[in-house]
Amino acid sequence: MNKELLQKELMYRTSRSGGAGGQHVNKVESKVTLVWNVNASEVLTEDEKTRVHQKLTNRLNKEGLLQMEASTERSQLKNKEIVTIRFFDLLHQALKKEKKRLATKIPKSQILDRLDRKKKQSQKKQNRKKNFNAEW
Repeated sequence: MNKELLQKELMYRTSRSGGAGGQHVNKVESKVTLVWNVNASEVLTEDEKTRVHQKLTNRLNKEGLLQMEASTERSQLKNKEIVTIRFFDLLHQALKKEKKRLATKIPKSQILDRLDRKKKQSQKKQNRKKNFNAEW
């Protein structure tokens, strides 16, 4: 995945941040919204696009757009950097292939220990039985 080519596909929108901040917050558009069209991406292969769709279904809208926002900082530039870093982290997680779980075999020593415990328990219970024939 080439980050420089993918960076060119990203669109940024700015808007006013919500919350407290006095007069300055009403004049400055510091909130940054990153928009990326998964379907129109030329960087990802079709297999990677389907994997992104599967992993990020709850984050994509009907048109296949991924939108992320950042408004923690007062600077628009810092918010842009934050949302871009978050985007690449999210994409990296979505494209990561999960390893198949390999079934492990129970060691022979553990099987023998279990069987030995069962034999001892059986002997213990056998010894508790009363021998009625010997008494009569």
